[in-house]
Amino acid sequence: MYGSLSPLTRLLTYKEDLPVSEVLSIKNDGHVRTIMLNRPEKMNALSNELAWGIVAAVEEAAKDDSVWVVAITGSGNAFCSGLDLSGRGDYTPFSPQDTYLDDISWVGRFPLVLRHICDKPVVAGVNGVAVGAGLSLALSADIRMAAQSARFIAGYPRIGASPDGGMTWTLPQLIGYEQAMRFLLENRTVSADEALSLGMVGEVVPDEQFAHRLSEYCAFLAERPPITARLTKRGVTKACAIDLEAQVRFELANIKRAFDSQDSKRAIKAFLEKCQVKFEGN
Repeated sequence: MYGSLSPLTRLLTYKEDLPVSEVLSIKNDGHVRTIMLNRPEKMNALSNELAWGIVAAVEEAAKDDSVWVVAITGSGNAFCSGLDLSGRGDYTPFSPQDTYLDDISWVGRFPLVLRHICDKPVVAGVNGVAVGAGLSLALSADIRMAAQSARFIAGYPRIGASPDGGMTWTLPQLIGYEQAMRFLLENRTVSADEALSLGMVGEVVPDEQFAHRLSEYCAFLAERPPITARLTKRGVTKACAIDLEAQVRFELANIKRAFDSQDSKRAIKAFLEKCQVKFEGN
């Protein structure tokens, strides 16, 4: 049944409205497909299985003509707390050779898949904290809606890293150059209301109404002619075009350099042990 599909798509061996796996679930409601990150005990932190599952799910939605709008949200109290530093797991959709040759991985595919491969509207329902690569995932969507309790954190400085997942492109596009630099370097926690005032999200909803409002809004978008919506996204994406693949490769080269530094190793150790760190510039 799945022999003609890509390795990523073969991950999605699911029945409609049932969990794809323990870490990802998918629900169809009319022409809206909702992809839910499902590691609530880890605040939906990104393991390799979860991250590749997101990529595969969006790719599959992009190819399914019955899907007109895609929603991405989280289970529990978090949208996505970023990379799982306690262990990402060894899942990969690739063969050993392909794994060696692939140099973008899942984090570089978030903006490529959500913005370019999927030409259908993608709505991020930020139901809780969004940090690091989890925030990159939300920013790669076309539209963002936040629960009142949602919080937005760059996260990269605390582990001695630089932004990835397309954030160096999506964030300045949304909030401007200086505000993006302040947000990234200060690593402050931004509330849902501040995110709205900055332009990081387009709507804030009381927590108790959030799930209903996300469903309602996506159904509203799905009332539009699907061809019109797809052509609109193609037009806007082209108008904002950069060489996105080159940009995510540049990001990944930067973050690799950052992670190779001793300061990053100090930062990660301090983060995991919940202690203070003194950086030395090496």
